[in-house]
Amino acid sequence: MATIGIHYLLLWLPLFLGDLFPLRTNGQTHGWLPGHATSYGSTQNPTSLGGACGYDNTFHAGFGINTAALSGALFQGGETCGACFQVTCNARLDPKWCLRRAVVTVTTTNFCPPNNNGGWCDPPHRHFDMSTPAFFRIARQGDEGIVPILYRRVPCRRRGGVRFTLKGKFNYNLVMISNVGGCGAIKDAWVKGSGRWVAMHRNWGANWQSSIDLQNQRLSFKLTLVDGKTLEFYNVVPSTWRFGQTFASQQQFS
Repeated sequence: MATIGIHYLLLWLPLFLGDLFPLRTNGQTHGWLPGHATSYGSTQNPTSLGGACGYDNTFHAGFGINTAALSGALFQGGETCGACFQVTCNARLDPKWCLRRAVVTVTTTNFCPPNNNGGWCDPPHRHFDMSTPAFFRIARQGDEGIVPILYRRVPCRRRGGVRFTLKGKFNYNLVMISNVGGCGAIKDAWVKGSGRWVAMHRNWGANWQSSIDLQNQRLSFKLTLVDGKTLEFYNVVPSTWRFGQTFASQQQFS
């Protein structure tokens, strides 16, 4: 009995103490941190979950339906778009509504805006407004609208390669980048047609912009994630591309 008790304590102690002693390696937080969660969106309509990151459809973007809108303290102006978090309900603080030992991994696809009136998404709160299916994987269904959670950043596991959706018009090129593995969050992006690499800038969320005419050229992209990993995607887009098309690469971050 004592051995079982010690094993149980060692298994769950990181959940209880992660907010006090977060572990960091290369800038990444591996300890559990405290926050709160609510739910939003439709269980049937994935277009309701894309929001401020610009993903038109979370299924087409490769993320499925386990997604979340983050408060500003976590959203970081869109830099965490595509990042993955493990979330568990803190049953120690709310044993009535939390599902014990339940954990769900969510992808950041939206922003939970502050109301500047003490709302849960106001600074400095670390809040997850989770898709309804994701929320009810860690919390019981009922009248409780908000639960305490513990969360941590984790690597994103994606099927297939990174995807590039071309938007814009003429020399206004807007590229939505999705289905990114590894840490999931893009720090810098470049595009290359028939010439040299050209730096892109984040227009909003997962949409990156350049202002050169790239029509009728094969396109390559180079991405650097927030953890420093870089990949080059050569000729992932054929010269016959048109605005509105999505192209999947054969490469992926690990």
